[in-house]
Amino acid sequence: MREIVLDTETTGLDPFKGDRLVEIAGIELINSIPSGREYHTYINPQRDMPDDAFRVHGLSAEFLSGYRLFHEVADEFLDFVQDARLVIHNAEFDMRFINSELKTLARPPIGMEMVLDTLALARRRHPGAANSLDALCQRYKIDNTRRVKHGALVDAQILAEVYAELQGGRQTSLGLATQVVVLRGDAHAAQMRRPRPLRPVITAAEREAHAAFIASLGGEPIWLDYRQPPAADTMPVPERSLISA
Repeated sequence: MREIVLDTETTGLDPFKGDRLVEIAGIELINSIPSGREYHTYINPQRDMPDDAFRVHGLSAEFLSGYRLFHEVADEFLDFVQDARLVIHNAEFDMRFINSELKTLARPPIGMEMVLDTLALARRRHPGAANSLDALCQRYKIDNTRRVKHGALVDAQILAEVYAELQGGRQTSLGLATQVVVLRGDAHAAQMRRPRPLRPVITAAEREAHAAFIASLGGEPIWLDYRQPPAADTMPVPERSLISA
């Protein structure tokens, strides 16, 4: 499964009041594992940068003036995203800006059915708790010291780690069994060694009769390499065996 962990930075809170995208970043995941492919670009919003927004991400209008406009990056952004599911924290905010920019180019919007909101996911897993990206980093012990200011690429990288933890994290790849031995002839069977062997239930006479039968077959049967019955007088007291049918 292909997913894109996505984040954006903007000039403000409302694209319908003239605010614009200024940064987009995406991290590609294949079956929940980062593939190494990333997308990142700054965007010239062709407007001033409000002080409140500048304090959040530190991107000035002067700095952004040297970068491309959205219509110049739209194709490469959409080519990177393709039909992948988008993983976004507080997705409604980012998607409102992305679809607003696409609308100005007469491009179809990206439907919310293609989006997974990690904020909603975190709220279901941790109801009543703080679920900001910083709060989730603290809860899952993810280092976010590189996040001096908000930045789309850094936030996407951190969100990819948070998303992994929301899905079960490092434990998803760990098995619960300490040892599994596959038996010959049954790939689905497993054997666990008892701490103490059970007392044999066959008699000495039965053991001798079986040995005589094996001897009558001739040759050297391979199972003789494994048959090493302990002496009866050295066997421990039998334990109660718990076996479910």
